[in-house]
Amino acid sequence: MKRYFLLFAIVSLIFAGSSMATMKGMDHSSSSKDGSFTHTAMAGDIHTEFKVMDLASMNMTDPDGKTHHVMATFTRDGEKISKIAGKMKLVSPSKKEQLADLKDYGGGIFAANFNIDEPGKWGVVCLFKDAKGKQTVKFWYPHMAM
Repeated sequence: MKRYFLLFAIVSLIFAGSSMATMKGMDHSSSSKDGSFTHTAMAGDIHTEFKVMDLASMNMTDPDGKTHHVMATFTRDGEKISKIAGKMKLVSPSKKEQLADLKDYGGGIFAANFNIDEPGKWGVVCLFKDAKGKQTVKFWYPHMAM
């Protein structure tokens, strides 16, 4: 009986470990902290990180009255990718869409400004292209009224 229990425990650990490895391979996560929201995801062999920040909390303003800054960084094999062309689209909870080109801020940092004025889940879609091809990242940004 002890042998069966031991065998069951070993098999369970193996399956649990492989499930965790599969989940880790997806590498998607989101977090909110200090007035900003961070989302990371893999797009092919590119690790992406997005930060959604309120411009007012950064003591910044936009000449067009936009309220939020969505920043993106892209890395491959631990090295920042400095040449990216892309667009970002935000879809409001009421299904209104905003589209903006990713602006290169240097040092592998790209961003676009948007007007985020409704509480609820905002869809964020980033389409980008580097020397090796095109990729897409999609995630939800939960915006709460202040």
